[in-house]
Amino acid sequence: MLRLTDIKLPLNHEEQALKLAILNKLNIPDGELVSYHLFKRGYDARNNKDIQLIYTLDVEVANQDVLLKRFVSDQSVRLTPDMRYKYVAQAPENLAHRPVVVGLGPCGLFAALILAEMGFKPIVLERGKAVRERTKDTFGFWRKQPLNPESNVQFGEGGAGTFSDGKLYSQVKDRKHYGRKVLHEFVAAGAPEEIMYVSKPHIGTFKLVSMVEKMRQKILDLGGEIRFSTRVEKLDLETDEQGQRIKGLYLADGEYLPCEQVVLAVGHSARDTFEALYEQGVYMEAKPFSVGFRIEHEQSMIDKCRFGDNAGHPILGAADYKLVHHCKNGRSVYSFCMCPGGTVVAAASEPNRVVTNGMSQYSRHERNANSAIVVGITPEQDYPGHPLAGIELQRRLEALAFKAGGENYHAPAQLIGDFLSGKPSAELGDVKPSYTPGITLTDLSKVVPEFVTEAIREAIPAFDRQIKGFAKPDGMLTGVETRTSSPVCIKRGEDYQSINVRGLYPAGEGAGYAGGIWSAGIDGIRVAEAAALAAVGEEQLNRR
Repeated sequence: MLRLTDIKLPLNHEEQALKLAILNKLNIPDGELVSYHLFKRGYDARNNKDIQLIYTLDVEVANQDVLLKRFVSDQSVRLTPDMRYKYVAQAPENLAHRPVVVGLGPCGLFAALILAEMGFKPIVLERGKAVRERTKDTFGFWRKQPLNPESNVQFGEGGAGTFSDGKLYSQVKDRKHYGRKVLHEFVAAGAPEEIMYVSKPHIGTFKLVSMVEKMRQKILDLGGEIRFSTRVEKLDLETDEQGQRIKGLYLADGEYLPCEQVVLAVGHSARDTFEALYEQGVYMEAKPFSVGFRIEHEQSMIDKCRFGDNAGHPILGAADYKLVHHCKNGRSVYSFCMCPGGTVVAAASEPNRVVTNGMSQYSRHERNANSAIVVGITPEQDYPGHPLAGIELQRRLEALAFKAGGENYHAPAQLIGDFLSGKPSAELGDVKPSYTPGITLTDLSKVVPEFVTEAIREAIPAFDRQIKGFAKPDGMLTGVETRTSSPVCIKRGEDYQSINVRGLYPAGEGAGYAGGIWSAGIDGIRVAEAAALAAVGEEQLNRR
């Protein structure tokens, strides 16, 4: 098969145009084209009056070798790569200890699945509840029921990504095509087939819930074990001539679990776990993250600005955006986790703190568009001196937001126009806030450092020059957004193990190695392979 890239056609092209474009590109007669299928479809909307679809196609032709020679200098005509997933190991019959996966978010889910498919029958420990129970707790909190610190947007089966837009794209390098394995497994679990070929695939919360359940069942059917409401208290470490290594895990319920390979996929909000690991000497460093607010506009305005008269076209769907501004004070402000046709959600995981996030369903049919508008911060400049200082900064800002919101989990909010002019908001405009349990109109400068306020006040008018109406006075800002990424990095080596604790595999977003569902799934596959190869290697050594 040949892979053709950068095939451009008008948005409303005829069906036959795609075949004609292939024939024209390869300069072959109709009879030499055996078949073709769509690998990827994106669009270029920079000129919204002439939106172009951009195709990548896999094509079967009669004279493949001849064409490869003819187009040897054309990067848009290449041999289709083999993207099938290949397992790196098979579990031995008498494995001394089953590998353990801590956390059942996207990273842990794929680590456990790959280990199960290789016959290792992993044990999965998830501090939160199964996804259906967790969904009830989360929706209950949004309806003003008490916060459950172990079952919420951050903790429970499916991880934080379950209550999000379900985006499945990233800029992560994926030379081994693990991302295709992620997408294939999602489709097998019930995701729409289109995620295999659209350029910015997404799933949405309700679809993710049922998909996670089906993937869990697959792990169980392959001999894996999953324990919910099970939190790891501390590691049992032993020292040998090579340093420290995992010997077992102490669980919060008093159980001791012997193990030699532990995939640590706890997510970016497992603050107590980070603290426990640090106290035991697991090497970690503070890392950059970002803080700011959620911003809401009417989705129809975003659609019109991005797509012009083509707004509402079924191929285009609800419009998104990606914005960056470099400020005079040296800070960078950018949009993050943009949720077209979605809602702002309460994402707290600790009592007496307010955190915001964004969520969309697959349809993206809600009235508002929302995204985080955040300012990058660094340990060197903003929270120096301790690997866990970023956690304390997050907690401090979330506590300020809780107080400013009225100390009842309402979020502090402010109209964009009032925020830019530096006065508290008193009443809503046309844009209705979507955050539940509710909002309290106030002055958001009270809940973030001054440099954050200064940077965002400079960035919003700059973004308005790219998306007309972005600085609309009655647009909404809701605070505070602090969980953009993990505030720590648990350092690992080329073998994916902790640099000072053998057998411990820091993984995913919580350890600082992913950002979003897709990249977390990819990292889960990588660490599962590393743990499997180590387990097989050690088993062979023991037999000798």
